[in-house]
Amino acid sequence: MRKNPLWRIRLPLAPVALALSALLGGCSMIPTYQRPAAPVAEQFPALKAHVAQAAGNKAAADLAWQDYFSDPALRRLIALALDNNRDLRVSVLNIEQARAALQIARANQLPAVNGVISGSRTPNTSGGTTSVYSGGLLVSSWEIDFFGRLQALKEQAQAQYLATGEARKAAQISLVATVANAWLALVADEELLDLSGRTLATREDSLKLTRLRFDQGSASELDLRQAESLVESARATLAQQVRQRAQDENALVLVLGQGLPDDARQALRQARLSQATLPEVPVGLPSELLIKRPDIRQAEQSLIAANANIGAARAAFFPTISLTTGIGSASSALSGLFKSGSWGYTLSPQLSVPIFNAGRTQAGVETAQAARDIAVAQYEKAIQSAFREVADALAGRDTLGDQLQAQQALVKATARQTELSDLRYRNGVASYLDLLDAQRSLFTAQQALVQTRLSQLQTQVTLYKVLGGGWTDAVAAAPPKPAN
Repeated sequence: MRKNPLWRIRLPLAPVALALSALLGGCSMIPTYQRPAAPVAEQFPALKAHVAQAAGNKAAADLAWQDYFSDPALRRLIALALDNNRDLRVSVLNIEQARAALQIARANQLPAVNGVISGSRTPNTSGGTTSVYSGGLLVSSWEIDFFGRLQALKEQAQAQYLATGEARKAAQISLVATVANAWLALVADEELLDLSGRTLATREDSLKLTRLRFDQGSASELDLRQAESLVESARATLAQQVRQRAQDENALVLVLGQGLPDDARQALRQARLSQATLPEVPVGLPSELLIKRPDIRQAEQSLIAANANIGAARAAFFPTISLTTGIGSASSALSGLFKSGSWGYTLSPQLSVPIFNAGRTQAGVETAQAARDIAVAQYEKAIQSAFREVADALAGRDTLGDQLQAQQALVKATARQTELSDLRYRNGVASYLDLLDAQRSLFTAQQALVQTRLSQLQTQVTLYKVLGGGWTDAVAAAPPKPAN
């Protein structure tokens, strides 16, 4: 067979590839990563003594939501939301997307081997045609990663993959707290509707009595009009609360990803905020948030990814070495392919040295460094936001208990005041206006009591959330790093 220049270099492919691969990873341009210092105080704001007693309890991040929430109806709703919520589903799909991107980055470090068969017919000087047919295995433009560019891109993809895993956990924590708070809001709505309905019925009875007294001449028109205004005020409040309840149910349905089950509606009619109990959780130190809050870990992984990208940008200053090689058969006749004597190797290395690109490479490094600095600021902001959220929740827990006790005492005192005002009015000692003022004050105090109870319970849920509670998958809580 006539020797084709295509097969002039005859070198064993495997030994060459192994020798070149041994040089990979020897040079890395990635800056050494150092975790930034937490820009917050070493302690949360001073806590009350009764809060410190919770130190013996299990930490929020270690307390499964099934153990934290004891209401069976609420547990079922949380389970439904975890199965059906679309935002959480997107978080899971983001992990799959990041995993695929990581696999691509890994694959870029290895040669791609393709099976190739080609043929050509070209005119020659003698008036005939020359035919060349070839077939075999081809490795085209395999970049040999002497300066760590591909390794840096792989480490960036790996950090982004881990960041999406942390985002998934943060999404679940937020979803669990959202469902719990929405359920508590619906329970409060039911109590307020019941209170408004009873108040309206009482005021309508009072209006009937006042109208009868007016017809008999024992009550003035002013008394009648004041009674009417009180009824219409209660009716307007009832309509407002009906609307609020419908909106709160719509919000819960959205996070559930489906309609409210019938058994949940039945449980809702019997639920009372005063019967809801949530365990105390220890707070710990701000430094513990770094390992217990998925959103902080997500921000750190994003920072690690940005740091790795600097290495890829720096490597662009250095030569790029690529290799095209193949093994196969070549013949002037298609029938001669793969016959004895037609086999050969090709080896075509290429060295590309950057000389002038108008500062594009330096700009790429500066862009990567600026992105890393942005990621540092975002990481620090995540820590500061977490510190503020915990501090706010602690402030609420420290004060809402006292506020609830004061509100309960206020309702009791106002109820007694209303009884005395009614008695004085019936005996002609006080005016009807005094009775109306007492009734308005009682209704307002009763509404505020329900709202204060709701705020106290929702604050406890929020504290559980901001301390990292709500994620229970022990395996995924510390995801192993993908293999290099």
